[in-house]
Amino acid sequence: MPHQLTNLLNRRKELGLTQRKIAEAIGVTVQTVSNWETGLYEPKLTIGQLDKLCQILEVDVRELKELFTL
Repeated sequence: MPHQLTNLLNRRKELGLTQRKIAEAIGVTVQTVSNWETGLYEPKLTIGQLDKLCQILEVDVRELKELFTL
């Protein structure tokens, strides 16, 4: 199980969020969020999307990076 899956998936579930909620908040597809969680792809986000993702996950940029670090 990739480290990404554990970190991002657990954080999302801790907050009671769905993949759809995250996807809609930052303007990506549900499949994209799923791909991040499984480690298939790393996010390629605009500054605005990055800011929104930090807000929805209630983390700062450093903590967000740790969610995606292998």
